[in-house]
Amino acid sequence: MKEMKASGFQTRDIRKLDEERRVVKVKPGLYRLADIQLSEDNGLVEVCLAMPKAVICLISALAYHDLTTFVPTTITFAIPRWQKPIKLTYPPSQPYYFSGEQYKGGIELRETKVGHVRIYVPEKTICDCSRFRNKLGEDLALEAPQQYLKRRNRDLNKLMKFAEVCRVRGVIELCLKAALASH
Repeated sequence: MKEMKASGFQTRDIRKLDEERRVVKVKPGLYRLADIQLSEDNGLVEVCLAMPKAVICLISALAYHDLTTFVPTTITFAIPRWQKPIKLTYPPSQPYYFSGEQYKGGIELRETKVGHVRIYVPEKTICDCSRFRNKLGEDLALEAPQQYLKRRNRDLNKLMKFAEVCRVRGVIELCLKAALASH
């Protein structure tokens, strides 16, 4: 909205564009053009724009890193436990509350065609999915390490470092053993 007003738009003009469905209101003060071609990254970028502390995590991060066959229907993001998320009208999103080191560790900034995305590295994402396996499902938590082991650029030391931070070392070791045994 700030950029639109700086370009000469009045609040009534913006409201009219919204009513005509020429723009889509993402949250108060944040709009996007309705007719732009959406990519998978658009929603991720919009969540990160709307909430500066949001970090794409869990299922959305697994899909971004090609570590799952599951197609997410909502964008999952982490925020510090003390922060209140902004309710977005679009895209469908689900906040997860992380504390201390579990929030801070493993964040990287990725540049996409539509903007910046704050997202957890693959190793941290795998550990977070193991930590939330009862909520997300065991199959998802098992699939990610199996997909990760197929990569040439895997870093098992880094994976185990995040397993310690997320307090899932035993679970990750069992998943890796099961994945290696199935090959």
